[in-house]
Amino acid sequence: MEMLTTPLSHLFVTVFLYSFSVFMVVPAMTDVIMSAVCPGKDECSIAIYLTGLQQVIVGLGTLVMLPLIGNLSDTYGRKVILTAPMVLVILPSVILAYSRSAYYVYAYLLTKTVTSMICDGSVFCIALAYVADNVSERQRASAFGILSGIASCAFVCGNLLTRFISTSSTFQVSAAGTVIAVVYMRIFLPESVAGVGIACTGNKMENESLLKRDPPENLQVFRKMSSLHDTVSLLRTRSTFSQAAAIAFFNTLGDVGLNASVLYYLKAQFHYSKNQFADLIVINGIAGTISQMVFMPLIAPVIKEEKLLAIGLFFGCVHILLYSIAWSSWVNYAAAMVSVLSAVGSPCVRSIASKQVGPSEQGKAQGCLIGICSIANVIAPLAFSPLTALFLSESAPFYFPGFSLMCASLLVMIAFILSIMIREAPLAPSVSADPMDHSV
Repeated sequence: MEMLTTPLSHLFVTVFLYSFSVFMVVPAMTDVIMSAVCPGKDECSIAIYLTGLQQVIVGLGTLVMLPLIGNLSDTYGRKVILTAPMVLVILPSVILAYSRSAYYVYAYLLTKTVTSMICDGSVFCIALAYVADNVSERQRASAFGILSGIASCAFVCGNLLTRFISTSSTFQVSAAGTVIAVVYMRIFLPESVAGVGIACTGNKMENESLLKRDPPENLQVFRKMSSLHDTVSLLRTRSTFSQAAAIAFFNTLGDVGLNASVLYYLKAQFHYSKNQFADLIVINGIAGTISQMVFMPLIAPVIKEEKLLAIGLFFGCVHILLYSIAWSSWVNYAAAMVSVLSAVGSPCVRSIASKQVGPSEQGKAQGCLIGICSIANVIAPLAFSPLTALFLSESAPFYFPGFSLMCASLLVMIAFILSIMIREAPLAPSVSADPMDHSV
């Protein structure tokens, strides 16, 4: 495709290597945590609460940090700010690569909580802004879909590898892979500065002059930044952005509810272990990759983003609902395959939000959107961790082990209803002339 310029190709490789390394530990974590907290058990309320507490703290941290990180990338450049979260994410994997005894698991959880306050969502936020710097309006939805598809592909590859290696090797490979991602990014990825599409320009002297911002502007950056003020300002002045943010919020509530519940639910109901988790995750990942890398580029130019968003959210609701009422193990695999239709929603809502701001505000907009989703990352574990623990225990008020997942599907249904009411997104005045056509 035209949009696959050399800078974007390097970005996609960076995102793939990073996502591959981060996602490959997911299937192993449930067993690792439960072995440390509740050895020999298939149901463990303490592990559920511990994971939920971690998600709440991380959500509070990212709520503040992501708009700030996005804003910093608008000022100092994407590559510079991308380096910090990619380096910090190495530390937790190193701990479990050394040992998975109880003390090291608790050390991992503490380190992971602190680093995730900066790292969770930061790499993807900056990557979205990098794409927006160098892709025109008309191709942005497809480009965001490809970026999400790259992450899904990495998700599949990482979990496939996890399926065939030991738990100790999983964390060793994860740590090594993240180091490789950082080295690749620092060597090959060109810098990109907000609003100038610098990664795609060919004039070296022009690039250097654009990268050398005036010192007074840089010295004032922290005085001008207020992540909460930026978020409130965008929500008050851009109605379509506000609608997209509300949709993203409820969709994230449902997704985080699913993620907080489903692995413990499958462990308790179907006695899944690392290998079964990996199989299911791989199916989800393959479906998402096909959806975002094949379907999105084909149908995004034909179907309006608002309609495509509604389609994705509807099937997202069905996807979670099937898990909640699964009466046999095969139903879980059928639910996973539904994500081939649900995965298109997320790139669409990001593209709609992206078009509401000018080229010099892409990092801020994506940071604010993901920051709003961080509120959901705080609320969802507080609600779903005790709900999941209750309905998986013997003291449940009625027998419905998947009740928490049913609630998650209802939240995605709210997002679907809101998406039906969203207006066709007008372009921000500063970008309506499509100044980045030179980059595609």
